[in-house]
Amino acid sequence: MDELEDQAFNRSLCQQAVYRCQRFSIHGRVLPGSRPLQRPVITGRTSQLHVAVVQENHFKDVNDSLGHPAGDAVLSATADRLTAWAGRGASVGRLGGDEFAVVLPLPRGRRDARLAQLVRMLHTPVTLEDGQVIDVAASVGVAAPDAIGTRDLSLLQRAADAALYEGKHSGRAHFATKKHATVPSVNGRCAGRPGTHLWGRAA
Repeated sequence: MDELEDQAFNRSLCQQAVYRCQRFSIHGRVLPGSRPLQRPVITGRTSQLHVAVVQENHFKDVNDSLGHPAGDAVLSATADRLTAWAGRGASVGRLGGDEFAVVLPLPRGRRDARLAQLVRMLHTPVTLEDGQVIDVAASVGVAAPDAIGTRDLSLLQRAADAALYEGKHSGRAHFATKKHATVPSVNGRCAGRPGTHLWGRAA
């Protein structure tokens, strides 16, 4: 793609990501410390753009054993950490439930280090208002247009999601390949479930 095509793709990807992701909200309220989705300012080659899908590990256990306020605190901490990690040149949002998505540029030379940093941040325990400490972790799947060979945002999300489940609990970010984009369903999810809405195709 030439520079004009790159710019058009970047704009379309950012617009679709902002439309696709919800604000960081639970039960109709905005999570503390979170911010509305911002349209990222992305420059450079399309090959640097990545879609990352993040899911909390054992989140149901937190809700079941400690209650929904504790679960809300974990989601709020995840939102804050993703926002801080991604920086201003990214779009960060909650897909639904315990799943989040990030669209950001990751230069190839820094990609592994940046994603390792993210995994460490997501493994930092969360301290509740009463002082109780919750051990947390999250699984991460990552897809890039050049690796998947497509501009289709729905396929990029599907590939990142499939990579996440393939590498679940591995303690590292799992990169998607072309085969991940062919997975028709992940973890039994079906049409209409949060996180399955199609992003559409970039221009």
